[in-house]
Amino acid sequence: MNENLSDSPSRAPFRYPNFRFYMLARFLTTAASEMQSVAVGWQIYNLTHRPLDLGLVGLAQFLPGICLFLVAGHTADRIARQTIIKTCYAAFSLCSLALLSLTLHGLPNAYPIYLVLLVNGIVRAFNAPASQAFVPLLVSKEEFPNAIAWSSSIFQTATITGPMLGGILYGLTGSPIVVYCCAAAAYSLAFLSVSQVKLMAVVRVQAARSFGIVLEGLHYIWRNKMILGAISLDLFAVLLGGAVALLPVYAREILRIGATGLGLLRCAPGIGAVSMSLVLAHWPLKRHAGAAMLWCVFGFGLATVAFGLSRNIWLSLAMLFLVGATDTVSVIVRSTMIQLGTPDEMRGRVSAVNTVFVGASNEVGQFESGLTAQWFGTVPAVVIGGMGTILIVVIWSRLFPGLRKIDRLVPRPAEPVIAEATTAHGGPDNE
Repeated sequence: MNENLSDSPSRAPFRYPNFRFYMLARFLTTAASEMQSVAVGWQIYNLTHRPLDLGLVGLAQFLPGICLFLVAGHTADRIARQTIIKTCYAAFSLCSLALLSLTLHGLPNAYPIYLVLLVNGIVRAFNAPASQAFVPLLVSKEEFPNAIAWSSSIFQTATITGPMLGGILYGLTGSPIVVYCCAAAAYSLAFLSVSQVKLMAVVRVQAARSFGIVLEGLHYIWRNKMILGAISLDLFAVLLGGAVALLPVYAREILRIGATGLGLLRCAPGIGAVSMSLVLAHWPLKRHAGAAMLWCVFGFGLATVAFGLSRNIWLSLAMLFLVGATDTVSVIVRSTMIQLGTPDEMRGRVSAVNTVFVGASNEVGQFESGLTAQWFGTVPAVVIGGMGTILIVVIWSRLFPGLRKIDRLVPRPAEPVIAEATTAHGGPDNE
């Protein structure tokens, strides 16, 4: 099988056993998280019937990240990342078992669920930077862009499988119990899979302990304006255009398709994303990567507006498909820029800052969607958010004109990917 993989440059990352083990673990943990998210959202909405409470789900998981990201990033650069990841997977499994126990004993309100989600958020705060900084250790630098595309594809395949399975199991049983059991089992299997990864010891220069060392990730991103522009574009675009938090409302009250239909809605962006990831894995963005990213984020906003106005299940699924496909381009461009342009000894801290941006766009975006839906109604909240995303693209193309000029995403031999971005912007001194 390895010979066949090596014959295709697009699948070269799978020649590495470590990459295969970690991608299996990534698939399992993502699928578990997504199926659990469907169950939690449906369970909370059944308890409260308030869109704002769906927004609080995202806020409960994001707050630990914003409080701990500096510590988590520093930890990822000082402790073996594989050890951190294994510990986090075990903790994720315990959180799923806690949700199972609470459900079995009965829930008069949603507050105990929020407490578990808060703990889950603490675990995520440490897992995310270690996981992002782990992938470059699994493949060669030349094959890293393809590895990112495949990683995104596997991640998005899990976002399809997880919600669909979670929605089906919840719909068939009328209870989240089976979903939480499956999530706990998947996290445990992921722990076993990542334990099979065998890495050579990475020797890092141990700098003197100081608060300045912890802040280096922030300083690095601030100095590299192309990275700052890319991740802040994603932050505000997804923050405003995040309609996923309100999908339980659409499934129950607008499209009237129930828990099983909610699973379909949740997996539609994943289908679009995995489709785009496979396209980019086989045909990478070799030229005009920055312009492609900006146009795709613009399309993300348009698709969000169309979804918000739709009353037809097929049109809604098609628009969510486009939401996932367009967002994937931004993810791959941003991830490649950050990981290839950052020295390994500080990837954890830089990844931690990126995680906060991503978490803000997703979890705080959920809170923003729930809050605006409570104020203005569900449909106006989604439409206004999508229009806000379009406006952000226009503003960012003026604030960071170098983003439009980023050309090559796949680096030439011995040439860091950030070199393309800095050259396009007029040279490193301008950064």
